[in-house]
Amino acid sequence: MATTAWFGGGAARSAVGERVRVAVRAGGQAVVMTAAAGAGVVGPLLATVCAAFVAVQLFDQGPLALYVAVPGAVLAGVSSLYWFVRRGAVWTRRRVAREAGEPWGVVYSPREALEQDARGFWWTGVSYHRRAEVARLVQFVRWAVRDRQVQREGLWWVANPVGVLALLGVPMGLVWGGLVFMGTAAVDSRHFFGVENHRVNLLFSVVLGGALVVAGLLAMPWAVRAHGAFACRVLGGGPQPSRAQLTERVAHLTETRADAVDAQAAELRRIERDLHDGAQARLVSIGLTLGTIEHLMRTDQEAARELLAEAREASAKALQELRDLVRGIHPPVLAERGLPDAVRELALTAVVPTEVTVSLPGRPEAALETAVYFSVSELLANAAKHARARHAWVDVLYRAGRLRVVVTDDGHGGARMEVDGGLRGIEKRLGTFDGTISLDSPVGGPTTITMELPCALSSPRTSTSSARV
Repeated sequence: MATTAWFGGGAARSAVGERVRVAVRAGGQAVVMTAAAGAGVVGPLLATVCAAFVAVQLFDQGPLALYVAVPGAVLAGVSSLYWFVRRGAVWTRRRVAREAGEPWGVVYSPREALEQDARGFWWTGVSYHRRAEVARLVQFVRWAVRDRQVQREGLWWVANPVGVLALLGVPMGLVWGGLVFMGTAAVDSRHFFGVENHRVNLLFSVVLGGALVVAGLLAMPWAVRAHGAFACRVLGGGPQPSRAQLTERVAHLTETRADAVDAQAAELRRIERDLHDGAQARLVSIGLTLGTIEHLMRTDQEAARELLAEAREASAKALQELRDLVRGIHPPVLAERGLPDAVRELALTAVVPTEVTVSLPGRPEAALETAVYFSVSELLANAAKHARARHAWVDVLYRAGRLRVVVTDDGHGGARMEVDGGLRGIEKRLGTFDGTISLDSPVGGPTTITMELPCALSSPRTSTSSARV
């Protein structure tokens, strides 16, 4: 099949290299995340112990040492705890937002301004204080305890080590265990399958250790993504599109809506023109013929019978034109049997012998089915008309909420996305549904066109088959 051109040696090596880079990068992130989670727990404890130790040493273990060490240790511990809680949450948000490519907006509840009465006391909302610094501290503590976002950050300080251990522990354990297993192979006397040869046992150790490392690295990207999703759930919210991205999105929607309106208007004009020039003209002709027959029935019945035969033939042609017109608007097989059978019908009637493979566990919405149907129809026509292909392949797949349609032909290639070309028209048609189209058509062929559209399926069923003409 011509689609195997996708999976050439260079492309395969590039894909493997990219996967290795992603896995190694995820492994580095996992190490940093583990260190950050550990520092968030150990840091406040060290600050508390160090503050108490310094206070005891300053007062030479005298009677005042206890009265200074306890408040100092509590103050240092609480301050460092708050710092680690806030910085840990901020760092996590930045990491997740960087991976998502979108900023993560955070909104804290506002703090009311301090008010000073006529006596000079400062009102915090619950109590009066003579010194402004004390009032600010009381107000800050009250705000930090009551703010919903700060509460989530405190919960994240507790949940983060658990999440790191549960999600990253297994892949990191595999990686480090494999490295240690390989590193100690030369100094440890191991025997595999009763073999006494040291080199053979060393080779087995390297292979097994390497397998553990590879397994851990392959699982690492999934673990990092799962940890990010866990962070979004605990901290609340998540990466949101920036203003520039929202502006670009609005512009794209405006453009696709205009394209959809223009396409609809052009389709209505085509239908009106086809009706006016085709079926309507024949029906008018039939009406005139019937009027003539009415006058000839008394004088020339033979001529009337001939005109009746012509009228019957004209009505059959008008009916066929109406059926063709309806098929051009929305094919009956598409409405009755869905996209898989409609694409198979295209393959049966296509000029180029076409093989169809469909894996669709349900049915997309009608408008999306129509867009995909006519796109595939136009691509098969292009394969015969422009590419002069001898064979074509159509693959319809549904994976992870996206409909993926791949049309491949073994023609001479060299297709381009021209401004006013048919491929650009298909791109506009799919853009109405947030779909995309990609073209791979080197000179000499083959030509592979991939269409992807987000969609939800209904009427769950499994349709996986192929047909070849």
